[in-house]
Amino acid sequence: MSYRVVADLGLCQGHQMCQGEAPDVFGFDDDTDQVTVLQEHPDDSLRSDVQSAVTYCPAMALAIEEE
Repeated sequence: MSYRVVADLGLCQGHQMCQGEAPDVFGFDDDTDQVTVLQEHPDDSLRSDVQSAVTYCPAMALAIEEE
């Protein structure tokens, strides 16, 4: 099943926990102090890493949307 990674920049607080969990999917913009989504539709092999990033985001700014 296909999925999409979503980041709510209005909620992002720049903790960068997502980068630790899924560095191939999430980056960080130092200028805005916010997450960047490097892969909006990552491979299924990265799904558990992305799910960990969503789970451990302190600001609850990340989500997985099923497509």
